[in-house]
Amino acid sequence: MSSELVVYDTTLRDGAQQEGMNLSVADKVTLLPLLEAYGADIIEGGWPGAIPRDTEFFALAKRESPLKRAKLAAFGSTRKANVAVEDDQQVRALLDSGAPIITLVAKSDFRHVLKALRTTEQENLAMVSDTVTFLREQGREVMVDLEHFFDGAEENRAYTYSVAEDAVRAGASTIIACDTNGGSLPETISQRMIELQEHLKEAGLDAILGIHAHNDGELAVANSMAAVTAGATHVQGTVNGYGERTGNANILTVIANLQLKGGHRIVTDEQLANQTRVSHAISEIVNIAPYGRQPYTGVSAFAHKAGLHASAIRVDADLYQHIDPALIGNNMRMIVSDMAGRASIELKAREVGLDLSERPEVLTEVTNRIKKAEAQGYTYDATDASVELIIREVADGKKLCFFEIESWTTHLSGQKEDSNGAEAVLKLATGKGRTLTVGEGVGPVDALDNALREALVPVYPELKDCELTDFKVRILDGSAATKATTRVIISMSSPTGSWATVGVGKDVIEASWEALTDGYIYGLFKAGVRPYKAEQLEEANA
Repeated sequence: MSSELVVYDTTLRDGAQQEGMNLSVADKVTLLPLLEAYGADIIEGGWPGAIPRDTEFFALAKRESPLKRAKLAAFGSTRKANVAVEDDQQVRALLDSGAPIITLVAKSDFRHVLKALRTTEQENLAMVSDTVTFLREQGREVMVDLEHFFDGAEENRAYTYSVAEDAVRAGASTIIACDTNGGSLPETISQRMIELQEHLKEAGLDAILGIHAHNDGELAVANSMAAVTAGATHVQGTVNGYGERTGNANILTVIANLQLKGGHRIVTDEQLANQTRVSHAISEIVNIAPYGRQPYTGVSAFAHKAGLHASAIRVDADLYQHIDPALIGNNMRMIVSDMAGRASIELKAREVGLDLSERPEVLTEVTNRIKKAEAQGYTYDATDASVELIIREVADGKKLCFFEIESWTTHLSGQKEDSNGAEAVLKLATGKGRTLTVGEGVGPVDALDNALREALVPVYPELKDCELTDFKVRILDGSAATKATTRVIISMSSPTGSWATVGVGKDVIEASWEALTDGYIYGLFKAGVRPYKAEQLEEANA
């Protein structure tokens, strides 16, 4: 366990309730080592017995678990009202899961007892006590999530606290106060956690207290921290704040705040440095795009744009950063735009391995080119690859040369029933000679991409695993109608990483072609392919 705080991850259960997320058994198994890597002590795997997929997951984990340190927990409900605990199939499924820890959800708001469970307050207390006692007798550690704890305490504090008391008396090791509706404020969280501790102490009882916060008021992280300050030593949350409605407390942010700012020792330095990698890897597995502005781990969390900031950062990066991003595995990033000065360009160049501190003429030219291009409609906020290509072109005095385009054209067939309704003809030259290719696609840009790949992959097999992952189009002057200038941003990825390039033109095809060709040029450069000199291409194609 963590030295000061138990980190309880519920990404696989509560996080999986997020709209649009659908985790397979294989996904859950794949996620386990990642959750362990950031420092989770307990990983809630799901609700066996209620969800067939979760039952299958626990059966698989029981046979072969990839976990080395963290423990699995199974989530489930107390026995049903007026049913003997040993006869309750849901409780039996929790035991059959083989999980060493069982987390029970219990009603602690008397209104839910009466209206949702449709039973009496006394029967609800018996349901909690009976289930905890039974599972403890079977040798399982039992934790109890007090659902709607804070809302319930507002209405009938005595009853809410009595549910916690009876759970501890029955043998629960941990009582988790849940802000289920996510609407509580930090001061309320603190006050109720202190009161709960005092109530249990007066009853002669001792248990670990935890917090489970939802983010409906965008206070889940703040509420989790407030609970810890008030005495909680168990925190629940999900990676990236996944969860239904507006999500749960982002457990990565909670850990980073408490450890880097609150003076707590929760995870190892290595685990803390895994946060960014884990955050992005899990985003890929659950197929939800990473949120760039996410605190600590987002790609923009340490991105700087304004020239004034850049000048100060060049002197001391800490002047405009609340922590060293390397502590959580992230990096400082300079965003180049028309707001950028020479300091921004110098830092951006340093970021890609070029020292331009003694080359003021290069800094000036790149700065002027960037500002002129943005005035024409280009944007470099999210297209670092295009920025790097400009910097390298100016610094080296020439463009990176892997191929030379001689001509290209596109044609629409106009046949609606034909899924490949566009055709592109491309002529280009490489170090291995001239090539003419024809590409078909569902549109002109797709056809151009296919023609370009058909020409380049035989010469550059490094591009075989390179793929276009996103395509954004923006009309810059809508009042010009069909004559409006168009901007296209294309994102690509390969085993070496991901990148984005920008193109601007009189139409979407022209803009896309610029972004597309620059994307492949950058991909070849990042793959370590050595560019040609212009004269080499001329000799090869003479």
